[in-house]
Amino acid sequence: MDSGRVARAVSERGEIVLTRRSGDGALELRVNGVFVMDTVHTSTERLLATTTLDAYYAAAHVRSGTAPVRTLIGGLGLGFTLREVLADRRVTRVLVAEIEPALVDWHRRGFVPDTAAAIGDERVELVTGEITDIIAEQVSSSWEAILLDVDNGPGYLVYEANAAVYRRDFLTACHRTLAPHGITAIWSADPAPELDTVMREVFAAVEELTIPVTLGGHPTTYHLYVGRRGGR
Repeated sequence: MDSGRVARAVSERGEIVLTRRSGDGALELRVNGVFVMDTVHTSTERLLATTTLDAYYAAAHVRSGTAPVRTLIGGLGLGFTLREVLADRRVTRVLVAEIEPALVDWHRRGFVPDTAAAIGDERVELVTGEITDIIAEQVSSSWEAILLDVDNGPGYLVYEANAAVYRRDFLTACHRTLAPHGITAIWSADPAPELDTVMREVFAAVEELTIPVTLGGHPTTYHLYVGRRGGR
């Protein structure tokens, strides 16, 4: 399908391109020529947000709108996870970590109209850099929920350096930043038993949630690995 380029940038990690398809008008994001996501099939990004927050509320027994929920998102993408998180008014602060400065700039310049309101929300802070470095900078017990969607799971790395996201050292750093009952959730297109094993070495409890999705008219399942810090 023919497409028109909206924006292009090159970093030390390679080429990132935002295009608009002529057939359906959807925006499409590609990294080093590989399709990452578009603005049509957004159910997985939105489900990452709702499923993670629901898991946190169930664990923490949060019932009212008075309890603040601070959320850190690893990976901005086209912004649909962020938009879904902000739809929950219990969420009082969102820090979004994105490795590509150009992608953050494109959002701020309004190149992704579907999520322009989310980018401008007063609860949102956007930072650029490696998610491993950004997590290391966080104060202990500072987040109720950490959502990680930098790849589509450990078997589908966008950048080879992202392999560190699925290892014990980084997951331990995530655990340190969680408030009591806080959770870290990692999205994966396929079952990731090695990730599950490592998470069980770090968190008080780990749950694999199987999420049914429909892609291109075909039913499939994605997987969300949720690690809980537990109480005080």
